Amino acid sequence: MSVKQALVESEGRMETTDGEPFLLTPGPLTTSRRVKEAMLRDWGSWDRDFNEVTADIRRRLVTMCGGDEDYQCVPMQGSGTFSVEAMLANFLPRDGRTLVLMNGTYGQRAARTLDYLGRDYVVLDKGDYLPPKADEVDDILSRNPAITDVFAVHCETSSGILNPLKDISDAVHKRERRLIVDAMSSFGAIPLDVADVPFEAMVSSANKCIEGVPGFGFVIAKTSALENSKGRSHSLSLDVYDQWSYMNRTEQWRFTPPTHTVVAFREALLQHEAEGGVPGRLARYSRNRDVLVDGMRAMGFRTLLNDEWLSPIIVTFFSPADPRFEFKRFYDEIKARGFIIYPGKLTKAESFRIGCIGYIDEFVMRDLHEAIRNSLAAMGVTDCRPAIG
Repeated sequence: MSVKQALVESEGRMETTDGEPFLLTPGPLTTSRRVKEAMLRDWGSWDRDFNEVTADIRRRLVTMCGGDEDYQCVPMQGSGTFSVEAMLANFLPRDGRTLVLMNGTYGQRAARTLDYLGRDYVVLDKGDYLPPKADEVDDILSRNPAITDVFAVHCETSSGILNPLKDISDAVHKRERRLIVDAMSSFGAIPLDVADVPFEAMVSSANKCIEGVPGFGFVIAKTSALENSKGRSHSLSLDVYDQWSYMNRTEQWRFTPPTHTVVAFREALLQHEAEGGVPGRLARYSRNRDVLVDGMRAMGFRTLLNDEWLSPIIVTFFSPADPRFEFKRFYDEIKARGFIIYPGKLTKAESFRIGCIGYIDEFVMRDLHEAIRNSLAAMGVTDCRPAIG
């Protein structure tokens, strides 16, 4: 069943609940009615029923990455960035050195976090739109024996690039270093199996490809890495080891959990499984991207990335050079027609981004094309080609 069919059957119209706009963003994103309805009940944070929900989520997430025997999941309160900082603080030794692979905002944010933590690091910065290559990683590691760990972003949503994580992982393990992964915007839709990418730790969030709502993130890590992380955290609330050991001992969260978000996420996981798991979600998102890109290019828009690097998560488009184009007006016109998009984050060119994830399908993308054409007409924009060649 397509998302359109599900919307039609459940609501009698192809619209989100109460006519709200579709969120074509990398999270928060459009969620299903079932996920929303899961939040209509109150839960006791120490109640056995809620503890069973948490335990079920932890098991399902570990299974999703094939880590059943050697990995464990630790949910952490807060936005995704909270969990990224927790991962960096807990799994990078204080006397180590980290290679940060950077090609956008989230690699830059990791480096800034390491500055706050006082951890030593070096950077491979590829700019706005080029991926780090395995041979570059191998060369840096071969020349820098003090590097103990490598940090990689799987999908850099500031540009929409999908980085070659398997190749990076192979280079890291060839040099016998540890890999930690920001899979915030990819996990659940892009395959990430520990048999192929044996990461030390990985982080993601409830409100991304599993299509839950904001409120918590989660770290999936080797049991041995969790055991070795004891005492490393700079923060009580971000202490992954303490959260893990407390959950294993009591089946409860250390501090008040976002109960409604957690239960909504369990419902999202059930829908993810019913869609066919990671392959099913990847197929829908890939189709969303292909329809989106084909229609935008037909209007004259140009993507930042070549096809080989386009992720099925979010796509960056250059803004038209037409002097009548102004992003805020464009945003408002599209929103009035039922869609919310994202501004760009490039450093050297004007751009905007459109997400392919969430409870949407290709029919939503086709309606978006019509909304964009009407918005451009209202602005008097007739040429969507960018200023750059």
